[in-house]
Amino acid sequence: MTVINRRIFVLGGLATAGTLAVPSLASAAVPYPFTLGIASGEPDSTSVVLWTRLASSPLNADGQGGMANADVTVDWQVSTNETFTAVVANGSVTARYADAHSVHVVAGGLAADAEYFYRFRAQGHISAIGRTRTAPATGTFGRDLKMAFASCAHYESGYFTAYRRMAEDRPDLILHLGDYIYEDAATAGSVREHLGAEIVSLADYRRRYAQYKVDPDLQAAHAVAPWLVVPDDHEVENNYANMVRADNSPALTAAQWTARRTAAYRAYYENMPLRPAQAPSGNSIPLYRRVQWGNLATFHMLDTRQFRDDQACGDGWQACADADLPGRSLTGAAQEAWLLDGLAEHAATWDILGQQVFFARRFDTAGAAAMDAWDGYRASRSRIQQGWRDRAVRNPLVLTGDVHRAWANNLMADYANPNSAVIGTELVCTSIASGGDGSTTSTIPDVANNPHLKFYSNLRGYTLTTISPSQVRADFRAVPLVSEHGAAVSTLKSFAILDGVPGLEAL
Repeated sequence: MTVINRRIFVLGGLATAGTLAVPSLASAAVPYPFTLGIASGEPDSTSVVLWTRLASSPLNADGQGGMANADVTVDWQVSTNETFTAVVANGSVTARYADAHSVHVVAGGLAADAEYFYRFRAQGHISAIGRTRTAPATGTFGRDLKMAFASCAHYESGYFTAYRRMAEDRPDLILHLGDYIYEDAATAGSVREHLGAEIVSLADYRRRYAQYKVDPDLQAAHAVAPWLVVPDDHEVENNYANMVRADNSPALTAAQWTARRTAAYRAYYENMPLRPAQAPSGNSIPLYRRVQWGNLATFHMLDTRQFRDDQACGDGWQACADADLPGRSLTGAAQEAWLLDGLAEHAATWDILGQQVFFARRFDTAGAAAMDAWDGYRASRSRIQQGWRDRAVRNPLVLTGDVHRAWANNLMADYANPNSAVIGTELVCTSIASGGDGSTTSTIPDVANNPHLKFYSNLRGYTLTTISPSQVRADFRAVPLVSEHGAAVSTLKSFAILDGVPGLEAL
């Protein structure tokens, strides 16, 4: 690791003249409050969100992180260098007890397409140093974008080594596509165990986020680059659909389920580097949004949980005629119209859909498919695919999480016809830890029925992309195991997606 890497990942930072003062011995006696790390996210061409949450005893059962029932002033700085001799933005914000002492600072007045460093101070302590950056200005492409995306980090299934390796790749931007935490109870004999029973209350969700965020590998990934995030199901409950629960254990009344959703969305916002526009309101949270990366890429970040119809045929893997019903939607009508309107803008070379569940068709020999994925909402998928064709979208690229496997798929005008036109591309990242060590098999499941599926891996890891005006290069990165900490990473397979040429080119 370079010197910059090492300094980003260690706790604390050196103060210099005219910057945050070195804490006195008296103030340093207060417990260190930055145990959950720091993060940035949601960059545009002039600003970025800075996040932290104070917690001196992060795993306390009340979810308040050992903090007193009082608000705390938090100072923040942004600098063009890691020694903070060139501070370009600074200020103070109040970390409120009612918000579990989380803060979301919109640091503005920044230069476009630029790298910055940031840090916080509270209660006499200075946080770790984070690295962040802004997007290119409208009308410019900026530098090639090195972007990693990941999902599904089940704490009990293994160590978060893949987050550390992703940080060491030093991406410019990280997309997290859901299942940042898992809601289930502790399971004896796991690689490492959750605290407590299945999470239901606000205190439960806050403590579960804290248990994940004290992980140093996750903190490293947050510290190295800004994140764009969308949740999937486990941030609330497995396979929930809109207001319908998929799992009735523990038993909850309708009012209790509503309260659980409310708590889950509130805790998600408290713990993610989101803009204030994404703050929840009751049992809903406004998550689908667009992030512009100059003329290079438009990120359409989707929400495939809050507005979907219930899974067809009782969920699971089914041969289900109801999955073809024309009125069924995974996104809801309003989000679908919003997406197609955004695609029609042709604002960038690459239109990137950041979303949660498997998009391409995958049928087995009996015609069964996953009802929780787009195969359970086939008319919804068809409308979106036809929508981008009707709008002459040049480079539609779908990025997907959820399935704990890596896949690379061509998207087809007619999946039933192997000679049909290729009209887009899907890259599916594997999990950070969910599913455990996995296996080295690379045989593509069900490929005889789905020749558009071009790559498969059952190892843990992430996908690293390099986005330029002429192509997207995708490297599927994996570690051999997560049952032990610290495994090396390797690239299993690489593809290119060429500008104006939908589909995968093996490298």
